[in-house]
Amino acid sequence: MNTDPEIERQRLLKSNADAWNLLANEASQFSRPATDEECQQPLATLDGRGWLPPRVKGLDVLCLAAGGGWQSILYAAAGANVTVVDLSPEMLRGDEKEARRRGLAVRTIEASMDRLDELQEASCDIVHQPVSTCYVPDVAAVYREVARVLRSGGLYISQHKQPGSLQITHRDHRDRYVIGLEYYATGPLPEVTDRSYREPKATEFLHRLEQLVGDMCTAGFVIEDLREPRRANYDVPPGHFGHRGRFVPPYVRMKARRIPRQSERQAPAAIWVPDGQ
Repeated sequence: MNTDPEIERQRLLKSNADAWNLLANEASQFSRPATDEECQQPLATLDGRGWLPPRVKGLDVLCLAAGGGWQSILYAAAGANVTVVDLSPEMLRGDEKEARRRGLAVRTIEASMDRLDELQEASCDIVHQPVSTCYVPDVAAVYREVARVLRSGGLYISQHKQPGSLQITHRDHRDRYVIGLEYYATGPLPEVTDRSYREPKATEFLHRLEQLVGDMCTAGFVIEDLREPRRANYDVPPGHFGHRGRFVPPYVRMKARRIPRQSERQAPAAIWVPDGQ
């Protein structure tokens, strides 16, 4: 029997919201709010690679799938007009609590990253998204929404789980990491033994590099930089995420720029031709 796509989508959203609510209630590292020390130099904390402009005061910033009270608070401390979207109401409570405590203005929206209906077209200067596209089946839908809400020339900073990392299922008897999932597999990822980079109880999807990178370009972005954050640690035992990071890079981080919309592009200059031609 075929399941209605929207019913299945709502089931997935609830499942992942429940998973992140649990992480928030357990004070996961992902729900740690910004510290006083970090807020003293918020842009330096947010931007170790120099991708952000020198000042964000007065800019409209969307922290996408970024609840918890870290990213939004840092942008607000730097003077930006901040909206944070997250699927988990418990994660968003972290943003609201920290904003009240610090006297900062942060708007929160409970929504999925692939449907930003409450945000108007061309309403943001910066969209900053931590690792999160692995929780939706269609990364292209996320990119289309980001392209819609960003102004022309706007900045999109995002981080994603690499497909090769999500293909790992377990370690063998020699502590080698085994790629046990097919690269072209579709649908929710099955349970695996090695969960170094998998969040408990969350439903995840593998997106190929052609989707992570190529779909971003076709959505209306030019990629200006791409990095693989180093997670290798030579002082930890097998089974630790730092040990696995020596062999397979877990993430890819991209800096992209929204190209001008069709209606905003300048018409090509007329070609001069001699009189009478």
